[in-house]
Amino acid sequence: MSIRRLSIIAAAALIFCTVAVGAARAQSTVADFSLQTANNATVSLKSYAGKKAVVVVFLNPACAYSRLYQERLAALSSSFGGRGVQFLFVNVPINLDAPGAAAPGEVGLPTLTDASQQVSGRLGISKTTEAVVLQPEAGGFVVRYRGAIDDNPQVASGVQQHYLRQVLNNLLAGRSAGVADKRAAGCLIKR
Repeated sequence: MSIRRLSIIAAAALIFCTVAVGAARAQSTVADFSLQTANNATVSLKSYAGKKAVVVVFLNPACAYSRLYQERLAALSSSFGGRGVQFLFVNVPINLDAPGAAAPGEVGLPTLTDASQQVSGRLGISKTTEAVVLQPEAGGFVVRYRGAIDDNPQVASGVQQHYLRQVLNNLLAGRSAGVADKRAAGCLIKR
């Protein structure tokens, strides 16, 4: 067998494995978890089992990306809320504790806290602003998408690919999510 043929076979195997790992990562099942509201009330994932999808978005007011996405996320929540999609905005600590770091701003979204950071770890989230789309299925929730909200975190008017919107529209239409995973830009979550 020629070296060229072996290279083609190796490349095809690598592509197949990459796609399979991405699909497996996106199709993982998530057990119930709980988050705290600002009033110390507990919100559990299982309480949204009647929804068509649950979008969990990780934010931090000190992260510029969270502030830049604030209006887009509010619009998505408003747009899809009436269609059976629940948005959960989770405030997590980030690695901006260095001297001279930007002062925390306000994120005008109703946020929950994940004090133990078990939820962000369980969902495989490493950055703010990153989203996970969960869909109820057989007594649990399946991850259908994990990653960026869109392709332009800095300029809303420059967005060409609306990843989260596309995934939600596909799921609500009874189709597969389409894209399962998109790398998000953002601030690293402090662990």
